[in-house]
Amino acid sequence: MKHVLEILEERRAEARLGGGQGRIDAQHKKGKLTARERIELLLDHGSFEEYDMFVQQRCTDFGMDQAAKIPGDGVVTGWGTVNGRTVYVFAKDFTVLGGSLSETHAGKITKLQDMALKNRAPIIGLFDAGGARIQEGVAALGGYGEVFQRNVIASGVIPQISLIMGPCAGGDVYSPAMTDFIFMVKDTSYMFVTGPDVVKTVTNENVTAEELGGASVHATKSSIADRAYENDVEALLQMRRLIDFLPASNRDDVPEWPSFDDSDRSDLSLDTLVPDNPNKPYDMKELILKIVDEGDFFEIQEAHAKNIVTGFARIDGRSVGIVANQPMVLAGVLDSDASRKAARFVRFCDAFSIPLVTFVDVPGFLPGTAQEYGGLIKHGAKLLYAYAEATVPKITIITRKAFGGAYVVMASKHLRGDVNYAWPSAQIAVMGAKGAVEIIFRQDIGDAEKIAARTKEYEERFLSPFVAAERGYIDEVIMPHGTRRRISRALAALRHKELENPWKKHDNIPL
Repeated sequence: MKHVLEILEERRAEARLGGGQGRIDAQHKKGKLTARERIELLLDHGSFEEYDMFVQQRCTDFGMDQAAKIPGDGVVTGWGTVNGRTVYVFAKDFTVLGGSLSETHAGKITKLQDMALKNRAPIIGLFDAGGARIQEGVAALGGYGEVFQRNVIASGVIPQISLIMGPCAGGDVYSPAMTDFIFMVKDTSYMFVTGPDVVKTVTNENVTAEELGGASVHATKSSIADRAYENDVEALLQMRRLIDFLPASNRDDVPEWPSFDDSDRSDLSLDTLVPDNPNKPYDMKELILKIVDEGDFFEIQEAHAKNIVTGFARIDGRSVGIVANQPMVLAGVLDSDASRKAARFVRFCDAFSIPLVTFVDVPGFLPGTAQEYGGLIKHGAKLLYAYAEATVPKITIITRKAFGGAYVVMASKHLRGDVNYAWPSAQIAVMGAKGAVEIIFRQDIGDAEKIAARTKEYEERFLSPFVAAERGYIDEVIMPHGTRRRISRALAALRHKELENPWKKHDNIPL
């Protein structure tokens, strides 16, 4: 028996070495951790239970029968806990054949996906690989297809998170693309369908891997990545933080953590947050940080479409999704990028029963040919659709401007908003006073005195929250310093909300 135990330990040690010490050292020289080091950092210490440690590739074509058969075949799979909560994880091992995907490699991932779905727990994929194993041909492609199919089936059932920590190219990019969140590591990770060499051949463009698909590109321009982090350690620690905000599945309630913040806490500085000048900006993130538990806000897509803010926070220890117009950027106007960003976030929150808190200061949709030619109508409709479809508790606070169609889109009472508050500084109208007066009283445009009088009249009639409140579109005009207490009490009242949309096979959101 002792001999057998020694053999087991030897085989485990061999598997843990992956491609060998030389390749591990090369990984470290690039500023990257190994697959097993990453898992150790991500999960609670000692909680990782590995599966399929001894699986090996079976390909015999193109000299693969002569290649070293390394245990694990380029991916480490298993489960563990993050702050005591079960999480399934796979980490591609670049030290083994570049982490390339083979039939057996894919089989390990799909087995884990099936287990995560069956046991209703989140799954996190750590990507650092060179794409499909070319020597296996269609078998590798079939493996990708099996992974993709499970991504789709699991969507909206369990949280799926992808962390790109090295190369991710070709077919490898589509699995992360179908997960809920994608995060990248600056300078060491990149994603693209076709690499710089193929781009050069086909389009004659000279571009580096970083310029083509680096973290700086995907976190800002393309919006593929939800955030980019400085290094592996920061990225993994932030994943632990994110998991704490998310339910284990669509059947579980949102996590509830002990809170050291008073739900009745008021902040008098909020009474002076909105400037007297309606055209002067202020930082909506200041409001968010002063409202949520302990100022803890996990922002999603921080570097993209900055005119809208999305992210997770807690009120009374329970997770909420925050959506807020940002007056500091483009006056908080809605454009195509902001609409898509917020719509996807709203749909995620609704899928996992995370209540939505929306802060509104929006002057309308961004005008111009670039927006119209770029499909603003359909992109704006995505946000409208997402809010209208959502059945989770929806609480809305209008802090200042809520003009035109943008007022309706931003979780208004007309889209089944549950509790809609307004600050005394709120302005709810079809448009701003100047534009409205110039349309209504076009004949008086040459008379400055008349225009000034008409403008004052319009402001008194419409640019206040009370007209909307009179019609019941606003439930209450509240003092800014009491906002946290109002949100806390509204969430408590809505905790057992039940609302169902009519049965359908699936919806047809304007994509």
